[in-house]
Amino acid sequence: MTLILFLAVSAVILGLAYRWMGRLLFKAAGIGDESPTPAHTQRDGLDYEPARWSWLLPQHFSAIAAAGPIVGPILAATLFGWLPAWIWIILGSIFIGGVHDFFTLVASVRHSGKSIAEVVRQHMNRRCHLLFLAFVWISLVYVIVAFADVTAGAFTQAATPNQSEAPGPAVVTSSLLYLGLAVAMGWLMRKRNWSQGRAQAVFLPLVLGAIAIGPMLPLDLAPLLPEGMRIMSAWNVILLTYCFFAAIAPMWLLMQPRGALGGYFLYIIAVAGVVGVIVGGLSGDLAINAPAWGSGPLFTPGEALPPLFPILFITIACGACSGFHAIVASGTTAKQLNRFADARPVAYGGMLLEAFFACISLAAVMILAAPTGRPDAIFANGVALFLHHASFGLLPVNIAHGFALLCFATFIFDTLDACTRLARYVLMELLGWTGQGKALIATGLTLAGPLVLALLPPAEVNGQVLPLWRVFWGLFGSSNQLLAALTLLGLTVWLYRRGRGAWFTLGPAGLMLTMSLWSLALMLKTHLGRINGTAPIAVVHHVEAGIAVLLMILASWLVIETLVLRRSLTRIPAAA
Repeated sequence: MTLILFLAVSAVILGLAYRWMGRLLFKAAGIGDESPTPAHTQRDGLDYEPARWSWLLPQHFSAIAAAGPIVGPILAATLFGWLPAWIWIILGSIFIGGVHDFFTLVASVRHSGKSIAEVVRQHMNRRCHLLFLAFVWISLVYVIVAFADVTAGAFTQAATPNQSEAPGPAVVTSSLLYLGLAVAMGWLMRKRNWSQGRAQAVFLPLVLGAIAIGPMLPLDLAPLLPEGMRIMSAWNVILLTYCFFAAIAPMWLLMQPRGALGGYFLYIIAVAGVVGVIVGGLSGDLAINAPAWGSGPLFTPGEALPPLFPILFITIACGACSGFHAIVASGTTAKQLNRFADARPVAYGGMLLEAFFACISLAAVMILAAPTGRPDAIFANGVALFLHHASFGLLPVNIAHGFALLCFATFIFDTLDACTRLARYVLMELLGWTGQGKALIATGLTLAGPLVLALLPPAEVNGQVLPLWRVFWGLFGSSNQLLAALTLLGLTVWLYRRGRGAWFTLGPAGLMLTMSLWSLALMLKTHLGRINGTAPIAVVHHVEAGIAVLLMILASWLVIETLVLRRSLTRIPAAA
């Protein structure tokens, strides 16, 4: 298979899935002439704000994507080969992830834009509701931990042998300019009534200018730090501070304009990836060099490599199936959906777009003979080559590399503050809090845990410092897929009670539940091996194991509650 054929087949399969599977889901949800959505009936200018699907899709897309369809596929391809990663991305997004996202958004909009946990409360019981909320909040907290540390890594990335200067400080400058431009764009649209088209026509070129300015005015934080403070820890603190203020800012000021700009970054990379692969492939400069299948075991953990089952299914979360999508869909997206019919392009279409973006990340790995190293570096190097070929050599590779790194940081910004905002929603719902004062407290409590973890001494493996995101990525993937399984379980109950075909969600729920609990069990087995060993155990590893146990208990309890309730479930009359 050539690289061109790889992307062509991926695009065709996903396009056909949107056409046929999307229609099937549309009918299964019973969407017809619907009443106004909560974005209209509860419009408040802060959280509830209607947006056309063409405006909402890039925002939703950038919020659910972030670094997930980059880091996960690249890690999986380096461990297991690109072929099993590709198969899981395609099949998972069509039959599991897309189904999960679509029904979550529809269910949330039909429940006044409330979270998926509120849907669980109304159709199961209060205990299930509280268990689900606790699980979601804990999951969101260490998503913030992992993604903040990934961003800090991009900001501190050192120079490679092919670069004269470290790209990290340049990405910092470009990122700060990008955030400032997003705020200016939101203010002009809100206060000066700029149209969406006019704002994009002005600010997209300005963002490209910010990318060009970054290398000219790099911001290196290291000389400004107190002696002994790690630069990664410093950037984590700064990013978490940003999350606090971004999460309490009005939706129109930062999240909507920044999400729209970030979504177009994703579009640009997708188009450039396709064009670059075609040009580079036809010229013979780009070819598949990475192995299609890895050398690791299928089921039993090896000495050096983890088993493909279940680790592949939790390593690639975003891009195939992700429980975090349910929180975004029922948290911010449901409060902005203009019409019920928009759920198909926004939710199902957004999932398939993310799957195609994950395929582009795989393409960045596939052109390497022996893919190793940081996923952000592999992604930036691959996308830089794609952009270079897409411009027919006019765009220098070093400038394209800076653009790719900024895109990487941009995607995570979109998730970081959205994730903090969502965690605030969930915690306030869990505690029964209302009001702006309690919103500030809930935001601070959400960020307190990530702040403590960011300041802990780093873990070391074989004498090398292990980044915080790498410690928590397995836990992030396992819990993310477990959250997807529990969401699908709740949606199964919801569909059944509405007299709809629950088989759409029941099978995927069983698969994701099996893979996620299996991976958490392997994680605990690894930790017991550390305890029985002679090497000292880092505090973050104890935290990782403790959270794994807590998540397994919460998930098992919720499943048992569902099994107990199954005989007492009644269907809702059609008129209701």
